[in-house]
Amino acid sequence: MQRLIGALCLAGAAAIWGGTYVVSKYVLAFVPALTLVVVRFVIAALVLWLALRISGGEKVQQGDWGKIARYGLVGYTISISTQFIGTHLSTAHMGAVITSASPVCIALFAWLLLKEKLSFQKIGALLTATLGVLIVIGTDHGEAGGSNLLGNLFLVIAAVTWGLYSVLGKALTERYSALTVTFWATVFGVLFTLPLAVGEVAREGFSLPFGDPLVVMGILFLAIVSTAVAFFLWAKGFELMEAGTAALFFFVQPIFGTFLGWLLLDEQLTPSFLVGSLLILLSVGISMRGAEKKKEAAAM
Repeated sequence: MQRLIGALCLAGAAAIWGGTYVVSKYVLAFVPALTLVVVRFVIAALVLWLALRISGGEKVQQGDWGKIARYGLVGYTISISTQFIGTHLSTAHMGAVITSASPVCIALFAWLLLKEKLSFQKIGALLTATLGVLIVIGTDHGEAGGSNLLGNLFLVIAAVTWGLYSVLGKALTERYSALTVTFWATVFGVLFTLPLAVGEVAREGFSLPFGDPLVVMGILFLAIVSTAVAFFLWAKGFELMEAGTAALFFFVQPIFGTFLGWLLLDEQLTPSFLVGSLLILLSVGISMRGAEKKKEAAAM
């Protein structure tokens, strides 16, 4: 049951983030990238604070503040900022696809930092999913945004730092609840990103476009659903599952991201998307089955 709950949390978070690229692509046409990150985090922090007050919360030990600050810096300030900048310069579905390389980074960081074994089955699942992602990438055929090298480079940075963020969170959720970790990471994300956003506004100028209901709804979606809810689900999933197995659920993201990019933004979609998506889902099944066999063998 614990693994099932973890799987549902991870799949839900990845599905939400697949849609995030589509929403952020629209909102970024009106709101500068780093400013949007701060607005998103401030609203999310308020929502998470209310949730903590209702649940009772818990006290963070003095020696763990630096670890939580690092967690927020890597996952929120660096990864999310580069994701938004990259998505703005590239396309929504390229954003979803490139950053879906994160599971490979997660598996490597889990091996290096958490000493999790890279079994042949886990490597096979990663390779299968990676092949699926490469096939999905084939749905991009030379759109102006998709060929933007700088945007794609920012997205690669987002993928690598997200892998590190996920592994750092695994250690923290062994000491504190996922809600506590997510809230304080969001707070540090605001603190670290705010100076960058202030400089951005000073250069470009900005006022919230309250007259456009789609922009307002998009910001609320990014803050409440994509940050407060999805980041909690992701942290909770890593709390309940081995990091290497949990990482594969991130591959669900390009399926939703590519499909919604086609449905809402008129981005090109080809039959290769279906083939790649099936391979991605197959890889999750392989890894989940392998982890279950390992658990059964340990119990004997």
